[in-house]
Amino acid sequence: MSELRITLVQADLHWEDPVANRQMIEELLVDVTGSDLIVLPEMFSTGFTMNAQALAEPMESSETVAWMREQASRTQAVITGSIVILDDGVCYNRMIWATPQGELRWYDKRHLFRMAGEHERYGMGRERVIVELNGFKILLSVCYDLRFPVWSRNVGNEYDLMLCVANWPSARRIPWRTLLQARAIENQCYVIGVNRVGEDGKGLHYSGDSMLVDYLGEPLIDDEREISFVRTGVIGRESLEAFRAKFPAWMDADRFTISP
Repeated sequence: MSELRITLVQADLHWEDPVANRQMIEELLVDVTGSDLIVLPEMFSTGFTMNAQALAEPMESSETVAWMREQASRTQAVITGSIVILDDGVCYNRMIWATPQGELRWYDKRHLFRMAGEHERYGMGRERVIVELNGFKILLSVCYDLRFPVWSRNVGNEYDLMLCVANWPSARRIPWRTLLQARAIENQCYVIGVNRVGEDGKGLHYSGDSMLVDYLGEPLIDDEREISFVRTGVIGRESLEAFRAKFPAWMDADRFTISP
């Protein structure tokens, strides 16, 4: 397929309350139809908590993962977002990719936000994850990953769209907005960043600024109001491929490998 319909869900999350957050997001999704992909924020079931041991859900019996599968089946769209997961005795900030057919993929956040002590409470991801949907190859990433361009470098056009789910405070909203556009320009790809709004249990304020950006860095969805919203945009492969052919900067990119 040459197009992908993507729904961004920006929400004011309930602090450390998975049941309330699942119910709230389910209500936001009631009228969503015809989307191929629904993107939720980072740690959408709890907010950006460091209370990992108490709130982590076992991967094999996670109520939130089961809920994501149910919503994917109901909406007939892939649903993705990160949650706190316990896997083999380690807590992860894990981005789940749940399909309408019940299949799961996941990506564990690589860059852990040491300024909040995340690196002391969560395991670090070891592998990049690229998934495919309707012919689009999609790189998964979580919040702080956005600051590290080597990790997300699009060598040889191996992906078409970068997803970044976040709890990115409003005090750093300019870097958030700038980096989303920078990642799109340097990687000649679409970029989606989905952030939360409101105030969390630690008193941090979030302004949202969820965006869908094209390969030129032009925002296709950009609502600067600090509100919960559900917005759907469409991206196309033909225009992306035409631009890459006309301006093949990717052919001159430096080659490198990433150490574990």
